[in-house]
Amino acid sequence: MGSNHICQFNAETRYLCTLPAAHNFPLSSPGSLGTFFAGGCVVLSLDSSPENNFSLIEKHRVNTCALVPPLALLWMQYAQNAQQDISSLKLIQVGGAKFSENAANKFPKIFDCTLQQVFGMAEGLVNYTRLDDPIDVITQTQGRPISEHDEILIVNEGGLPVVLGEEGQLMTRGPYTIRGYYKAAGHNQRSFNKNGFYATGDLVRQTPEGNLIVTGRNKDQINRGGEKIATEEIENILLEHSGIHDVALVAVPDEFLGEKSCAIIVCNKDVNLKPVSIKKFLYEQGIAEYKIPDHIKFRKQLPKTPVGKINKKALRAEYSS
Repeated sequence: MGSNHICQFNAETRYLCTLPAAHNFPLSSPGSLGTFFAGGCVVLSLDSSPENNFSLIEKHRVNTCALVPPLALLWMQYAQNAQQDISSLKLIQVGGAKFSENAANKFPKIFDCTLQQVFGMAEGLVNYTRLDDPIDVITQTQGRPISEHDEILIVNEGGLPVVLGEEGQLMTRGPYTIRGYYKAAGHNQRSFNKNGFYATGDLVRQTPEGNLIVTGRNKDQINRGGEKIATEEIENILLEHSGIHDVALVAVPDEFLGEKSCAIIVCNKDVNLKPVSIKKFLYEQGIAEYKIPDHIKFRKQLPKTPVGKINKKALRAEYSS
């Protein structure tokens, strides 16, 4: 109900579900569930292509939809020469990853509708820009929490709160944020502080008005087109492979998805593995498609920091070029 109120969903809402329907964003922010609750209409799309979806918008007089940034950029490009009538659009949400300020400024002009930025996570906290926010808030920030009961901490590497306006890791606690992962004591110890605040892995700044500006994320988390990949999870599974001695999973830039994953593998002595066999192994472990590394590279050893940890910063720089 909070999301519906903020996004002004009602019986007149005609929501186009162009993203995978089971994903949190198009399902419940407010998404299809919010539309049903309000008595509106949901139009399901078979794919995310602008050609197909613009035709659906025209046919069903869609007034609301949700996009991830790579898809928003694709739609922006197509819209400038589109033949379909999409004038029924009143609200387009963009979320799942950081939407560039440059693109956000152009977006409402191209579509002649309201842009709403959405920033949240499956574990809980959801933030929205409000429909009546000043344009600079809509284009430069990722909004503020749904509920007045959502608690936010922005902390430095030592876990101490930063000064207002400074960058730090976002931590949160609230009525719809998880309290822990099931039967995962070690993961919970890393993911929650002693007061029960969940460490999101996102780096943010907060404005005096309470809006969040996403500046990056913990680099051990990859944002692949809005789908978050915990690198440690994939690394631990790969280390169970009998032929792998060491591994690091890092993010590399991608024009469409924002980031893709790259696994850098050190094989055991006299073992010669191929990317196809690595992917087959991961599939056999039941790993979701989006978590399978997009790129797999092999080397004799991984670079280390002075304290002996894998130097992922060096790996990201090397494999991003």
